[in-house]
Amino acid sequence: MTVLGIETSCDETAAAVVQLSDQGRTEVLSNVIYTQATEHEGFGGIVPELAARAHVERADQITSDALKDAGILDVSQLDGVAATSGPGLIGGVMVGMMTAKAISLSHAIPFIPVNHLEGHALSARLTDDVPFPYLLLLVSGGHTQLLLVSGVGQYRRLGTTIDDAAGEAFDKTAKLLNLGQPGGPKVEDAARSGNDERFAFPRPLHQRDDCDFSLSGLKTAVRVVAERITDLTQQDRADISACFQRAAARHLSHKTLGAMKIAERSGVKTLVLAGGVAANNVIRQHFDEIVQARDWKMVVPPAKYCTDNGAMIALAGAEQIRARGIPDQTKAMELAPRPRWPLDSNPEGARHGGGKKGPKA
Repeated sequence: MTVLGIETSCDETAAAVVQLSDQGRTEVLSNVIYTQATEHEGFGGIVPELAARAHVERADQITSDALKDAGILDVSQLDGVAATSGPGLIGGVMVGMMTAKAISLSHAIPFIPVNHLEGHALSARLTDDVPFPYLLLLVSGGHTQLLLVSGVGQYRRLGTTIDDAAGEAFDKTAKLLNLGQPGGPKVEDAARSGNDERFAFPRPLHQRDDCDFSLSGLKTAVRVVAERITDLTQQDRADISACFQRAAARHLSHKTLGAMKIAERSGVKTLVLAGGVAANNVIRQHFDEIVQARDWKMVVPPAKYCTDNGAMIALAGAEQIRARGIPDQTKAMELAPRPRWPLDSNPEGARHGGGKKGPKA
């Protein structure tokens, strides 16, 4: 099964071709990504209108390059074309969906709408043979969630952020310290020369016996410290970055440990980290410690599959077809872009894909 995947939910214009064998073996035939760093440089963050315009300008060429790199000379060779249909910036999502629908109609191949979060949830299966079920920590610019993944389309949320996502906290810390963007890598780079014990940042929700996250208080603590120092030096920025990064890693790993205890009741002993924040080496080190202590296996996709990419969308589309068959094309073509689209069946409540409070550990 060979599927083209298109991803345009934020500031990456991406397309990829993935092949899924009858035995479940995955091969990435191409993976092309254009990152809009120059378009948003100087704004301190992503400007949705500029992102959508850049997707319009690049989507056709990126898709063409992905097909060429994969050796697909005739698009009708594909078994389907998948595109992120939400959640995300609505203008960007619309560009990817329209591109995929046009390919579907013009070449008479199925269109598969894909939840962006499901792409991340399945991304570890691009390179590793990760059987269901497993525990997923999804940490990205817009999402911070703990989910039990029992199969394609089978997700149970154990915890979510009640305010800011982890990636958002990294981005805003970088902006506050004038480190530049993207925030995650910039904070990690600055922290390498920093003292991570200089400032005592809070441990959010440490006394609450559930699996939910909170990053807004930590972000506020960074602002208070930065404003207290009248003239920030390079060393001050490095120390604040190191202390923030350590506090964030401790918070994420502490809440995940609670979810691991819940997952163990169902016999789950595999943890998957996915999303852009999972590329942070300090965060990975904290998780190495907790999985070793409980004799778990941890799987982290390569960095190129942690951040937004077309390969994870193509795989999610192929997995959908294998699990449930080709979706009803009338309904698929009528589907509108979704700025919000929770994976789990209990979506009410928290900002970033959450709902009611997660279960107690």
